[in-house]
Amino acid sequence: MRHAWLAVLLLAALPVLADLPARAGAVSLSTTAEVEWAVETGSGHAQKLELDVQPQLDAALPEDFRLTAIGRLRADAYDRLEVGRPDQSEVAPASRRFGIGEQAELELRELYVEGRVGGGWLRLGKQQVVWGQADGLKVLDVVDPQEFREFILDDFDDSRIPLWTLNYEVPVGPARLQLLWIPDTSTHDLPRDGDVFAFRAPRLVGRPPPPGLPVSVRRADRPDSALEDSDAGARLAGHWRGWDLTLNYLYHYDDVPTLRRHLRIGPGGPVAVVHADYERAHVVGATASNTFGSLTVRGEIAYTVPRWFPTGDRADADGAVRADELGAVLGLDWYGFTDTLLSFQVFPSWIPNDARGLLRDPVDVNVTLLARRSFWNEKLVAEGIWLQNLNQGDGLVRPKLRYELRDDLWVWAGFDWFYGTRKGLFGEFAGADRAVLGFELGL
Repeated sequence: MRHAWLAVLLLAALPVLADLPARAGAVSLSTTAEVEWAVETGSGHAQKLELDVQPQLDAALPEDFRLTAIGRLRADAYDRLEVGRPDQSEVAPASRRFGIGEQAELELRELYVEGRVGGGWLRLGKQQVVWGQADGLKVLDVVDPQEFREFILDDFDDSRIPLWTLNYEVPVGPARLQLLWIPDTSTHDLPRDGDVFAFRAPRLVGRPPPPGLPVSVRRADRPDSALEDSDAGARLAGHWRGWDLTLNYLYHYDDVPTLRRHLRIGPGGPVAVVHADYERAHVVGATASNTFGSLTVRGEIAYTVPRWFPTGDRADADGAVRADELGAVLGLDWYGFTDTLLSFQVFPSWIPNDARGLLRDPVDVNVTLLARRSFWNEKLVAEGIWLQNLNQGDGLVRPKLRYELRDDLWVWAGFDWFYGTRKGLFGEFAGADRAVLGFELGL
């Protein structure tokens, strides 16, 4: 517990920081501080006691440009989500966090300049680019990679890895065209063995080598050239008969590594050699949303070619099979009751190719149900989120209560409960069920 004093001391210093001049001319400074404590319900062991401080600076520049800078100081007393100091090999050097010992870190979350250039709007620098509107799971929100230290339990705004990006939007008739060039080669930041949410399900990492067979893990072949390995994308957004529509295209390195295995005969006998590759992929997609009275209908679709999936086919040379994937989501949001939202989503994923030995079903379906109601002029918010995989029968349930003590202070309590078999996307974390208590202070 002695490491928790770091979080306590930093939190105690926040009022002093708040007394500094927050505004000087056209410069504004704001800060949010969040503390969250998570305890595993099965073992009673603390999973985390984390302080997250995010200062944000906004400044006016000449010619009506603006500068935005967002930092993050994060400290965890228990060091179980990322054991030791992570090597961050999946993240480009210019986007990595700076470790303070093994339980605290500093990070430049965003740093960009934006303003009007020509007939369009330019945002240049480290930033988040969000495509799609799905909740809980992602379909088309694939521009920025994600940090999976807490699986999908963290808010997307906090778990996305912002990238150094040239983002330019220009009118095209009644529509708007967004053009992206991303020289940042960061990919998903995945948990390591020993971390609470390390992936183990065969559908994600493949089947383990036979017992007793030595394993040699080679260094991953990662994209590392800002020019040759850069990503590019475009989105055309407009309106038609009440519908908000987009057409999307992204050419990028798939953020999910392809794990390949082969058998090597060495002096001491056979050895299973494992290495990870990152493959180029094209993503073509679209979104649509419209409101009909109290009902909002939204959907998105993404076709990715090619994808690589683990295979259980013993005749396969490297344990990975090439295929395409069509992912989609249909969401229905209903506001028919006062201060209440009921939301239902269905996420089908289809692999149209005849891929032998797939460790997942060719058609895989997840569904989500969200119920949220606010009380006392939105001071108290109660919500529950249920995610269920229809193929494996596993899922995740997340009830939560959030209360506003004052304008700049919120507290919350909730549970994250996983169920199902360890072969499922959610069920593999059945031992990581937790109760959560936290608060957030705005300065």
